[in-house]
Amino acid sequence: MKLTVTKLTKEFNRRAVFRDISFAMDDVDSLAITGRNGAGKSTLVKILSGLLSPTSGIVAYAGDGKAIASDGLRDRIGLVSPYLQMYDEFTATENLSLLSRIRSNNFRFEERSKELLVQFSLWEKRDNLVRTYSSGMKQRLKYVFALLHQPSLLLLDEPTSNLDEEGVGVVQNVVENQKRIGMLIIATNDAAEARWCKNAVHLG
Repeated sequence: MKLTVTKLTKEFNRRAVFRDISFAMDDVDSLAITGRNGAGKSTLVKILSGLLSPTSGIVAYAGDGKAIASDGLRDRIGLVSPYLQMYDEFTATENLSLLSRIRSNNFRFEERSKELLVQFSLWEKRDNLVRTYSSGMKQRLKYVFALLHQPSLLLLDEPTSNLDEEGVGVVQNVVENQKRIGMLIIATNDAAEARWCKNAVHLG
């Protein structure tokens, strides 16, 4: 998969969050989005994932030599961010089953979900209501959902938010694996996390 961003601008109430952002990524690549608080890192991630429209500019995805329409992105992108929420009144398993239906389900759901729940130390808590989870456990569950379908592009906004040392280690393993098999974008103001990526775009 390829990603090309051209002269991207986003404004809120006539105030520019960022202007004329351009970059390109190809197949196996990694990019850190850095900048001060309020510079627009999360806004850019939302635009790249299709959750928000830019004021101007182009975000173009392509695969196998063909353009990928916006409705085809959900099967190719995995997103972890503070603003994504799970359903507190459902169990982890119920959340994963429900949310996986928005995708094509061309993966072995039961096998893959067990593998990831074990990896993120949530298997024993899979039938507990998510409202009983700590903030760190909820962050781990977001990773499970984002990785279920083995995305071509993994977008991480504040990747280690609320995680303990063990959780950070698991995320680092996920990052290294993603860099071997696809594209990775990390939005962060942590210099150490930014160094996980090959390239960087600085906002503001």
